Amino acid sequence: MSLNAKRWLEEIRKLPLARRVRIMNVCGGHERAITMAGLRGALPSNIELIPGPGCPVCICPEEDVYEAIQLALHEDITLVAFGDMLRVPVNVPKREVRSLEQAKAAGADIRPIASPIEAVRLAQAQPQRTVVFFAAGFETTTAPVAAMLQESVPGNLLLLLSGRLTWPAVAALLDSGQVAFDALVAPGHVSTVMGPEEWNFVVEKHHIPAAVAGFTPVSLLAAIYSTLRQLLEGKRFLDNCYPEVVRPGGNASARAQLAATMDVVDANWRGVGVIPQSGFALKPRFAAHDARLRFPSYADASRRRAGQMPAGCQCADVVLGKIYPNECRIYGNACTPRHPIGPCMVSDEGACRIWWSAGTRTSKVAHA
Repeated sequence: MSLNAKRWLEEIRKLPLARRVRIMNVCGGHERAITMAGLRGALPSNIELIPGPGCPVCICPEEDVYEAIQLALHEDITLVAFGDMLRVPVNVPKREVRSLEQAKAAGADIRPIASPIEAVRLAQAQPQRTVVFFAAGFETTTAPVAAMLQESVPGNLLLLLSGRLTWPAVAALLDSGQVAFDALVAPGHVSTVMGPEEWNFVVEKHHIPAAVAGFTPVSLLAAIYSTLRQLLEGKRFLDNCYPEVVRPGGNASARAQLAATMDVVDANWRGVGVIPQSGFALKPRFAAHDARLRFPSYADASRRRAGQMPAGCQCADVVLGKIYPNECRIYGNACTPRHPIGPCMVSDEGACRIWWSAGTRTSKVAHA
């Protein structure tokens, strides 16, 4: 840990905190940085850092994953998706295909990709074959998809879109009246694209301190210090502790591309429910590239699986900051990275997978 980080820790330890303070970090990348740097163990014991809803793989609706699996199994297509999505399980009987990875093993043409450019190149290389891009993610990954649409998209490339906006989930959590945190560390990459102003509602409407952070211990500790000072001094404002990347207004070009290609709609979050104005949908002028319109039977409600977590899985509670990963009943027991039951154990941004990677291998509940 750098000297600057040590200085921030010293400043935090000097603060006269009279009670326990709970700080939610929204972003999965933040959770990974916090855990791998050992910040929870370095901070005073009366400061709690709570993982939040910042893992797009974790909240991707089960019916969207199921739809992608069925498309790949039953249609003559090539399906591509960001790598983490291939291992996300759906809640079906063991005899049925539970993930894109299993569908691939069963013979479906499914390929992992790292960027929309790869999807375009694959479609261009096979002009006679339909390529479906299962595009799940938050603003940071949906913006490049929007940029792809703004350019010349091959006619044989379709989108199965499952994009989500981050801030409405936090807004819904705060509006529910069941607020489990005293301050918020807002996501750096999302703020880089959409602008930090999206998080002003936390301060202005709910009077909760907030700070945008980057992904180094220095930036995270600076943000934590800022929110603690705000609490102690009775001040409330949105602090930008990632100024080298986050600018007022965000990335104007990326925002314009999102606005030109997608509408914002009500959307389902796995295990959470429908959150108003929290999802992206293709604008009507891109209907020719909408996989749900080309293959409508797989989008029919009767074909969907209920969007609940598997029996015993508490990923939804982890995502909402209600419990820590190792407080899930099946964490480290039935659910491990090798055999994930819930999506939080799949993604590199899932809190359960992060905690496992950092060495937490058993459930508090199962071993209490």
